[in-house]
Amino acid sequence: MSHSDAMEIPGWKGRLERRFSLSERGTTARTEVLAGFTTFLTMAYIVLVNPAILGTAGMPVAAVAAATCFAAAFASILMGFTSNTPLALAPGMGLNAYFSFTVVQQMGIPWPVALGCVFISGVAFLVLTATGIRQLIVHSIPPYLFAAVAGGIGLFIGFIGLKDAGIVVANPATIVALGDLKSPGPALALFGLVLIGGLSVWNVRGAMLIGIVATTLAGWVFGLVTFKPEPYSLQAMTGTLFQLDLKGVFGVSGSHGLGLLEILFVFLFVDLFDNIGTLVAVTKRAGLIGPDGKIPRLNRILVTDAVATVVGSMAGTSTVTSYVESAAGVQVGGRTGLTAIVTGVLFLAMMFVAPYAQLIPLAATAPALIIVGGMMCLPLIEVEWDDPISAIPAFLTVAMIPLTFSIANGLAFGITAHAILKIVRGTVKKTDWFLLVLALLFVARFIWMGAA
Repeated sequence: MSHSDAMEIPGWKGRLERRFSLSERGTTARTEVLAGFTTFLTMAYIVLVNPAILGTAGMPVAAVAAATCFAAAFASILMGFTSNTPLALAPGMGLNAYFSFTVVQQMGIPWPVALGCVFISGVAFLVLTATGIRQLIVHSIPPYLFAAVAGGIGLFIGFIGLKDAGIVVANPATIVALGDLKSPGPALALFGLVLIGGLSVWNVRGAMLIGIVATTLAGWVFGLVTFKPEPYSLQAMTGTLFQLDLKGVFGVSGSHGLGLLEILFVFLFVDLFDNIGTLVAVTKRAGLIGPDGKIPRLNRILVTDAVATVVGSMAGTSTVTSYVESAAGVQVGGRTGLTAIVTGVLFLAMMFVAPYAQLIPLAATAPALIIVGGMMCLPLIEVEWDDPISAIPAFLTVAMIPLTFSIANGLAFGITAHAILKIVRGTVKKTDWFLLVLALLFVARFIWMGAA
């Protein structure tokens, strides 16, 4: 369909076509809606997990549940409208644990002050984006590391899915081991894996969404889903809304020494590179990276991410960031911001029934993550594995993302190794100055982490 044809489409379909360039990206409104539902279902666990984690910091659980839904809805809808990218956002895993267990419980920082730190880190993101530093970071990453990040995140998503399903479990002797496949959770997940895999090989549209829903129904039928809703209303959100303590961040209402600088650094650093890694992986999988290797509308994407963190802190949740689960929507055909908007609208609706998210068990969404993870390994064929200068950094990136449970760590190892090998080989150019600065920062980070 040509652009002129799109202009002639009447009604809402024509408006959607013009606003999101659906035909230009080889998609339809129906496909985008389906993709949005799929992304939402793979992300819905955050509505339960985030309140549970932040609740251990003394935050009111019901308020955090509402804030989580609101932050995810606001950020995803804003991303869809401003950047036309199928990238959904929500409070990030990992950073919420750092917020609760390290900042509040270990360091003794009150949770309103911790929310103030999240707010300041979001403002810092905006400054870094406005000055072009975040863009410099993205452009300093060589193309083969883009492919390695995508593959590493694929393994990461797959590993999370296997862990959620109980197929892979912790083992003190071997670190990880095979779980009890006869137990209800893993058995249900394997059913979903076979179902989604079978539908996928037959090219059934909506295979993942069908598989998630069917697996959930099977879980209900066999009594594998427990549901104990608690009293809840939207008024609960007032427990965290605008409760952040900015004065506390600057030591006006309390003195926490250099600890606050450390907190700001971690919030800023980890989210920065987690976001960049996710952004690269999802846009690459969606085929949105241009021929020049650059990501279209990068500034809008980065600004949206920063604004989302600021708004999320005011609502009452930890750092909001791009979600790797967005790849699930991309896998079923999502190519435009309409996918993100649909995901956001569903999170908005979830605000009214947040506790009911537990109706979808992890065993139902885990198979989708496993299959998406496998599909995301495709870009690894772009790495020149017979050339050590690309193979070594690429391998470190791919391996360290799932093994350290951190996208930021994988990027750190890959970029540092890339810089070191360029120095050893004597191929460093003047234009590589920012790459060397990044590598030095990563080395300093490793030293700091080792001394902590």
